[in-house]
Amino acid sequence: MVGVIWIVALVLTTFTASYIVYGRYLSQFVGLDDSRETPAHKYRDGQEYVPAKKPVLLGHHYSSIAGGAPVVGPITAALIWGWVPAVLWVAIGNPLMGAVHDFVSLSSSLRHEGKSIGYIIGQYVGERGKNMLLWFAFLLTILVVAVFALVIGVVLDAYPQAATASIIYITLALLFGLWLYQLGLPFSVGTVVFVSGVFASVWIGIQYPLALVPPAEAGGYPEGTIVLLDSAPAFIPALLESTNIGAWVLVMLVYGGAASVLPVWMLLQPRDYLSSFLLYTGVGGGLLAVIVGTLMTGMGTDAVHPETGAQLDLDIAIGAWYGFFGEGGPLAAEGLIPLMPLFPLLFLTIACGTISGFHSLVSSGTTSKQLNKESDAKLIGYGGMLAEGLLAAVALCAVAVMAIPAADGGIGLALPNFATGGGAILTTLGIPFQYAAPFMALVLASFLLTSMDTAVRLGRYMVEEIVGTPETKVEEYAASRYVNTSIIAVVAFFLLGSGRWEDLWTLFGGANQLLASLALLTGTVWLANWDRSKQLISTGGPMVLMGFITTIGLLWVGLYQILAGRLLGMTAEAETELLGQASAVAQLVIIAVLIWLAISLFKIGYDNLRALEEGDDGVAADVGADDD
Repeated sequence: MVGVIWIVALVLTTFTASYIVYGRYLSQFVGLDDSRETPAHKYRDGQEYVPAKKPVLLGHHYSSIAGGAPVVGPITAALIWGWVPAVLWVAIGNPLMGAVHDFVSLSSSLRHEGKSIGYIIGQYVGERGKNMLLWFAFLLTILVVAVFALVIGVVLDAYPQAATASIIYITLALLFGLWLYQLGLPFSVGTVVFVSGVFASVWIGIQYPLALVPPAEAGGYPEGTIVLLDSAPAFIPALLESTNIGAWVLVMLVYGGAASVLPVWMLLQPRDYLSSFLLYTGVGGGLLAVIVGTLMTGMGTDAVHPETGAQLDLDIAIGAWYGFFGEGGPLAAEGLIPLMPLFPLLFLTIACGTISGFHSLVSSGTTSKQLNKESDAKLIGYGGMLAEGLLAAVALCAVAVMAIPAADGGIGLALPNFATGGGAILTTLGIPFQYAAPFMALVLASFLLTSMDTAVRLGRYMVEEIVGTPETKVEEYAASRYVNTSIIAVVAFFLLGSGRWEDLWTLFGGANQLLASLALLTGTVWLANWDRSKQLISTGGPMVLMGFITTIGLLWVGLYQILAGRLLGMTAEAETELLGQASAVAQLVIIAVLIWLAISLFKIGYDNLRALEEGDDGVAADVGADDD
């Protein structure tokens, strides 16, 4: 049997070599220079522009970019096409495409006063291109908020222990912010005190699990679970057939909106720093556990398969290759998936584990405003994306040893395989299985919480940049942080209430990857305008590849899954409810708008690059500005 150690070995080898060689080259390529004043110092305002220590900012950045996608995506892909194509795309694509994307997005924002990628491309292709990219990014942030809020609801419903622990660590983060920025107490002492509190919250959560409404059936929660409400209020919808999930989604959307309007020092920085210790422990501990378990200890005797009761080990229990359409995989056998061609859907399914456009919004939206010195960009930008690839590797290891094709497919794959499988792997370090699985659930919840409220904050930035200086009453309302965050939350909740999960996920994946291609276009245009002697292969190659793949992928989702399936009933069961049909039409419209925006932006960027090649010095920044 082949062990999961080979997944870990391949990823660690490619990532280490890439960081040392390619990361150093890219740092020299963009000319990182600590003598330059970063936007965090130049525009320090105590609200958005706040210099952060490297470990604090790395914690924020890593927590914000590493959401549920690098867990759900690789697990789903491994059970559809096999573990080999999944691990190869992560091990090779991440350092050559995703890490380049994140690093260039951060570096370009540093050189443009900490502004977003929309502002940057507007400097070179005009106001029209800027607004088009900002609207594209805004639509994506709504999708991110929707899918992440739903995954959080699923996590907290399945593991009420993680709900209690999450509330405690958010409270600790608020106190840590006061400790550092208001009381001026020692950073190192605070780290020891509050990180200890975060880990203690795991034990408290196991002792006192928390749910919002009663379970749908008896015995649905762990013994001793505290249920806050006697019954579910009428306004709480049942999402994925669970009112508790619906209740948690509502709470998370309210939390995300509230967290996004607070100063970054109050919650965002300290919370992400504290949660990073959970994340480092979960990811690093999972990788270490695979190595130790393979070479020395093996899995604990209490690590048993929850369905069969069989003793688990570190051998890969899923297939290496299930066929181009996944026809030989467990999901196809259960009839849980439609026709899924490896190309292009593998790349949309794995998404953030390899390359993610959402990261460009984080890099240029919040991280660049907090970078203390330019040289920190290599570790935080390039290294942060590699760290997300390690999370994808841990997810692959977890599904490889557990191999539970959840009955409902899709999102249901994340929990039994990541939390339970990851917990089983941690038993190689002597951690009891009953504690390890809830801990891994909390790790997943931590990723999701930070990514979701960061997405709300980024959506607010997008609207504010689109509006600019308000000149009318409507623009004043739109620019209000309280109004636009409320709009984001309400629209996200509507999408969850009216759309199928599988369509939302593929739509999110396609939009996310297409934005990555547009962010690489932004970096390519910036580099070309900065210095015409710059080579553009590092950013231009991934840009063209991802642009082509994701456009084809979105067309497949729109025409095959939604039009031929949900509306016409040719490839899947057709929608019969009016709300479902309206949702399908709305998603088709979103796909069409996203593709049109992307093609238009590629055309504008191409015109800019051609103008530069022809030596037209004075026109480059205006190309496409008035092109209707």
